[in-house]
Amino acid sequence: MSEPIIWLTIFILSVFVGIEVISKVSSTLHTPLMSGANAIHGVILLGAIIVTAHASGVALVVGLVAIVLAAVNMVGGFVVTDRMLQMFTRKKTPKVSKTGEAAA
Repeated sequence: MSEPIIWLTIFILSVFVGIEVISKVSSTLHTPLMSGANAIHGVILLGAIIVTAHASGVALVVGLVAIVLAAVNMVGGFVVTDRMLQMFTRKKTPKVSKTGEAAA
């Protein structure tokens, strides 16, 4: 079997395993799971920067695109995680004074 076929087979199997693992995660664990994924995206961004520093030509352009996409993905993930965490915080209720008016 040729090497590209082996790599394609590994990739397809890893996609199926990833889908099965993520689908079995309970909803209470999604926020910590996303935070961990954001940390991994930070490592990916750092790797893209290091590889692009030593590239030239077409590899440099592809590396710059990878850096931009990794940065957007990482920042977007942190924004989504922050919004999810805000859903679980309790909102402060305004205190009512003795006259029945809400205090500012």
